[in-house]
Amino acid sequence: MKQIKWLVGFMLLLGAALAVWLTPSEDASNLTVMGAKVTPESACLEFTPIPTNASIRSEHEVERYFRPSKLPVLNDRVPSSFFDAYYNKKIDEIELPSSLMDTPDNTILNYFSILREAENLCETTGGCGTVGNAKLPYPVAYHFLTEAYRDRLPFKAYVQSFQEIAHINLIKLKPVPADPDRPKEQRYFIELETIEGSSKPLTPFAYYYGYVYIQKIGDRYEISDVELHGEDFLCAAYHGWSHMAEAVVDIEYGNWCKLVKKREPTLQEGYVKQIDFSGTDGKEYRFIFVQLTNDTDVLVAQYRQDPQGKWQLVHIDPRKCLKEDQ
Repeated sequence: MKQIKWLVGFMLLLGAALAVWLTPSEDASNLTVMGAKVTPESACLEFTPIPTNASIRSEHEVERYFRPSKLPVLNDRVPSSFFDAYYNKKIDEIELPSSLMDTPDNTILNYFSILREAENLCETTGGCGTVGNAKLPYPVAYHFLTEAYRDRLPFKAYVQSFQEIAHINLIKLKPVPADPDRPKEQRYFIELETIEGSSKPLTPFAYYYGYVYIQKIGDRYEISDVELHGEDFLCAAYHGWSHMAEAVVDIEYGNWCKLVKKREPTLQEGYVKQIDFSGTDGKEYRFIFVQLTNDTDVLVAQYRQDPQGKWQLVHIDPRKCLKEDQ
């Protein structure tokens, strides 16, 4: 009898374990954070051969990957009194002045200035009372989005996408070339520093980078889309070459594509890196990278010089070079 009870108990336990294991997890490709679709980062490319002339960081430099940003905050334009005019208004009653969106830069800076003090702590702890302006900024910020963007992302889902985010700092903002598939939209590179809730008695920092798309609607520049990537402070530290601009040029465009004949010394101004190189095809190239807080370099533009000496935007996919060699 005891053996039967033991067997029944074991089968019930096994069934529960299988149910948990077989339950589908949230699809990362559909994850929405801060009103933006978050795209998972590519896996670290450990399998690729590294040529002897590639630039690789030494072991003592790895420590820099673990350091947080010390850049000044850009989204500091909106005082707390700004929200007084919107305190008791329903979302469809809110009207924003065109002056908040009269240029693409102003749109992005004002949008994130409004969101800076927003808080949506639901299942975690953070702060010691009310944080910032609580949820009051969300319906105001929502009106910076184009009508088409709001149709794709209803207000309830928009607010839910900020769950467990209690503070947002905009620390990088740079105009970059338009996406070839979206030529009518202006594109800006951004990096965000957030303070988020935790089940532990602390509030950790998290960093995101990506792009804001701007579309002119009448006399306003509205946000038509936001794409974000989460930053990993461990991947680059232990799998570094694919996160370093010089190594990316040497390996992906030199070793894989056989395109780099001679690479010039890197020119860096702040967090922007410029790498020029002479191609094996007799042409000159210029690649622009943005350096993130976790010290990863992100390629944001590729240019090739035409016969008249002008830099023309190009897009060379090094992964196609790998496929061609197989």
